[in-house]
Formats: sequence, structure tokens, C-alpha cells
Amino acid sequence: MRRHTLAGVTTCALVVALVPGATVTAATTPLYRDARQPVEKRVSDLLDRMTLADKIGQMTQAERAAVATDPTLITRQRLGSVLSGGGSAPTPNTPRSWVEMVDTFQRAALATPLRIPMIYGIDAVHGHGNASGATIFPHNIGLGATRDPRLVEQVYRATAAEVRATGIPWDFAPCVCVSRDERWGRAYESFGEDPGLVASMATAVDGLRRGGVLATIKHYAGDGDTEYGTGSGDYPIDQGVTVTSRADFEHIDLAPYRVAIARHGALSVMPSFSSVDWTEDGVGNPVKVHGSRELITGMLKGALDFDGFVISDWEGIHQLPDPTVADTEPRPTAKQVRDGVNAGIDMFMEPNTADRFQQLLTAEVRAGRVPMSRIDDAVRRILRVKFQLGLFERPYASGADTAVVGSAAHRALARRAVAESQVLLKNSGHLLPLRGDAKLYVAGRNADDIGNQAGGWTIDWQGRSGDAIEGTTILDGLRQVAPGARITYSADASAPVAADDIGVAVVGETPYAEGFGDVGGPVCSWCTEPQREPKSLALQPADRAVVDRVCAAAAKCVVLIVSGRPQLITDQLGRIDALVASWLPGSEGAGVADVLFGRRPFTGRLPVTWPRSADQVPINIGDKPYEPLYPYGYRLPAAR
Repeated sequence: MRRHTLAGVTTCALVVALVPGATVTAATTPLYRDARQPVEKRVSDLLDRMTLADKIGQMTQAERAAVATDPTLITRQRLGSVLSGGGSAPTPNTPRSWVEMVDTFQRAALATPLRIPMIYGIDAVHGHGNASGATIFPHNIGLGATRDPRLVEQVYRATAAEVRATGIPWDFAPCVCVSRDERWGRAYESFGEDPGLVASMATAVDGLRRGGVLATIKHYAGDGDTEYGTGSGDYPIDQGVTVTSRADFEHIDLAPYRVAIARHGALSVMPSFSSVDWTEDGVGNPVKVHGSRELITGMLKGALDFDGFVISDWEGIHQLPDPTVADTEPRPTAKQVRDGVNAGIDMFMEPNTADRFQQLLTAEVRAGRVPMSRIDDAVRRILRVKFQLGLFERPYASGADTAVVGSAAHRALARRAVAESQVLLKNSGHLLPLRGDAKLYVAGRNADDIGNQAGGWTIDWQGRSGDAIEGTTILDGLRQVAPGARITYSADASAPVAADDIGVAVVGETPYAEGFGDVGGPVCSWCTEPQREPKSLALQPADRAVVDRVCAAAAKCVVLIVSGRPQLITDQLGRIDALVASWLPGSEGAGVADVLFGRRPFTGRLPVTWPRSADQVPINIGDKPYEPLYPYGYRLPAAR
């Protein structure tokens, strides 16, 4: 089998003690502590020394909030991992606080008899979104528009640097899902609708690895291909059912995973909440991916020869069917634990139920319903990656260069990524690029709202409208890039528009993430007020009104759509002179201004099909008939 290692991480240095003041000699050092030994020998030696409690501890991941007030829980439960969920951060939210928190947890892990380091994980899906002051890059949908795998690698390497600087060696990214329906609230986490495009962007794995961070490809597999109306609970499509043949699943949904593992050496995989319903045996009997031995053990670990470890999604096994208990019974149940482990999951994200999971799994092993060989396989995979990552030699984050968080170099890279992501869809009369001394009337709620332009998974799980992060709004960028331009700004376009103004209407979506971002999905009651609007592929009424007012009164008008997916614009297109898909640019809005004023050319291409009407959705390249407003791959070059 292949043995992938993390580039730049050596395991051949002289062994060091993990407990300050400990004395290590050749006679007393266990083989697993000797960094001169091959990884497989170290894993085997450590595995032979572990009790069942040690092993099950390695298979358990808890959320930081569950252990923050009492880190000794990490010691007592022998936890192999701790994570931050979306929006979960130390107080104050500073790089130094992150480092101190992670090191506190690590000290608790190293207080166990075998002193096995824990690994801390986080969702840094477009930069280190949980950390205040971090560089926020465009979401994957925008990076897919760049068609630039090398840029994607650089973006993820910069992300790794900022994540590492806060003491974290593990990122639950990139998402290599293939998004086939823009009504899905996670569509922006995908690089696009074509599996070839998504596979080409698996360079994100290289970027994280070269930055010393473990990548996790997710969500295995088919989460972007679920059918509308099959979603879980109130979600119309998220966590739904992928109805597919095995051949189509291989071609569309599985292909990027094959590339990410075989070519880029991904060492961690996260299964999808969704289900798969194979058409070969008739539709109507879907199987949850988290409980599918065929998909995890047979296909992933077998056919794809994956030798890393599988981490469940947030309480992922809690959704596995268990007809033996009432819905009101606590989760997970014994059957859910048994089915998840036997399916091939190695580590379990049990944010607030780590102790219950461990008790149930211990009982299942002792009863013979989970074989010890399965436990040993899971722990071997986890330990192998920890050794490869160098955690046994360098468990602590102290000394990390926190100055790289939000550094000028990273913000410059993000600005370049924003510019390359912009897709020019219409440019009548060569309106763009604009003159540096243009007289502009800027309107729209997304012109000066950095939270809206960052999108979900930014500071909060669902994101946050308003002054959420440090950076430059699009309006700031216009003023910065063209200081000679005469700019009038009116968010709702209520200020008078002069007849000689060029209108710039910046409209689109407010932030959302999984579930609550589904078109027709539930309202996020705890989110900011602007985020509570119904999610739709159509522009919100206030946005439509801004476009109508600006384009009717101004001499010429440019419309920028800041969104995680296409927005229907067909009936207003005739009044628009220039149309730009700006996606979710993140913290560096000046990148949008760079292309509007011609500092950089428009080079982005549509990573998804832009529908003409709502009843066309889902619509993807290769469909018959295929008559979108703008096809997959479309772009116009701007005149220079």
C-alpha cells in the first residue's frame, strides 16, 4: 500500500521527551518514542502497549467547549483529538489565545500514561475563518472560477500557515464535492459542477500539506449531488439522497476523491451526512454514507487504496437508523456506534457526547459485536498520521509565528485570488474597464458589507452580516484603487442619481452555510437580521429595486453579484450594461476593484452553469436540453 507523508515534516530527528524535565535514555526509551525508527515499527510498538481504553480514546474527538473548563477530561478520556466547530473560539479571539488553548489541551493529552499527543482540528474552508484577524480568501466556488490549480495550492498553503500559527495542525478541508444543484446551501464550498474541474483543484491538499497541516477531503461522497426534496429534517436538499448508478457515481461524485488520494496523498477523509440510493437495485432504499461498509471499507479503503484515517462529520453516526430505540432516546445509540465503526470510520466527532460514545464502544467490543481487529485498524491509521505529522516530536504550538495571521503577503495573495475569480458575463459597449477618474454612483447592500462578501464559515458557522472581519469592502476597494474617481454611495439607491453617473450596483446574498442556506430551507433564527431572509436563486426584492433604479437613471450601469451561487437576472439583463459574477470574495474587496478599473484583466470562467430560469435547475454541462443564460465555462474578456 502507498505510504504518504507530510512534506517538510521529518520523523528522523533525535527523539525528545514529551514531558518537560523527563530523562530519556537508550535503555528506557520505548521504540515508539524513537524518531529514528520507521513509522510502521513505531505504530506497531505503541499499539502493542495500548489498553482498550487507550485505543478507544484515540478514536474519539470532542469539541473545545466541552473540555475548556476542565481539560483533565482529555486525560481521563484519553482523547485522541479536539476540534473547534464553526464559530467556536477562545476568549479573547487572538492568535496567542489559540496557541495557549491548544497547548493547554496538549498538556492534558500528554499526561496520559503513554503520552500520546492529541491532534486539534478545525474548519478553515476559505482561510482561518474562526480566527479574528485572519485572511479570508474567496470561497471555493470563486477559486474554481480562476481555473488556476497553482493559485489554489498557494491559497491553501497560506491558510495552513495561519492555521499552524494558532497551534492547529489539522484542517477539515478542502471540500472536493461536485455541486450539481445550486439550491444546495453548501454549493459555494464546491469548486464547481464538473468533476474534472474539481479534481484539478485538489492541489489544495498539497498546499495544506506543504504548510505542515493535515488536509481532510470531504464530504465523501455525493453530497453535492443529492436530489432536491430528499434533505434531512427541514433541509430541502442538504444531507439528502444521491440517487445514482454506480457508473455515474464513479464518474461524477467519486472522481475527485480518487485524484486527491492517488495523486495528492490525502490522509484524512470525512464522510458525508448524505445517503446513496443505487438505481441498479431499484430506487427507495438509500444507505447513509456514515454507515456504508461498501463505500468506506470496500470502495475508499479498498478500491481507492486509502491508508489514512476516516473522521466522521459532526455527530454523523447519530443519524444512522436505529429502529430498536425511540427517537427521544439519547444519541448515539449502541447500534449507531457499532454500525459506524464496522462500516470503517476510524475517529468519531462526538462534540458533546465523547464519554457516552466511549462507554458504548467499549461494551460493543467486549460483547464481540465490534471486532478488536477493526479497533486496531482504526487506531493504527490514526497513529500513523500522527507520527507522520511529527506530533510526537513537536506536540506543542508555543513559539509559533502568530504574526503571519492576516499578514500583508497573505492579503496580497487573497486580493489576487479575488481578481482572478471575477467572471465578466456582459460588457455592452466595452463599458469595462472603468476610467480611473470615472464618476460613479455605487449602490447595493453588498457594496460596503464585509460580512456579506465573506459569506458563511466566517467567525460564525453561518457567517455574519456587517462589520464581522478585518479587511476591505468592495466600496473601500473602489476608493483605494481609483482615488481619482468621484464616488457617490447610497446603499439603497435612495440618493439622487445624476444623468452622467456610471452606476455600480453591488447586490446578491447574505451569509449562510449548510442547511439554512438551502433554497426553501429554514430561517436561521440566531443569525443577524439580514441573514433571516428566505434563501432563493432570485435576487431579493430590495436588490432588484436597486438594480432597476440605478440602471434606469444612470448613463450606464454595472451590476456585481456577490453570492455563493448564480442569481437569476434574466428579466433585468436588458437594462444592465455590464454584469460580473463576483462570488464571495472574502476580506480583500480591492481585488474586485482591480479588474473593474483594469489593473488586472478579467480571466475568470463560470465554474457552474448560470440558469435562465428557476425551473431549469438543476442544470449542468452535458444536460439535454441545455439552454442556460450563460453556459459552464463562459466568460467575456474585458476591453483594455
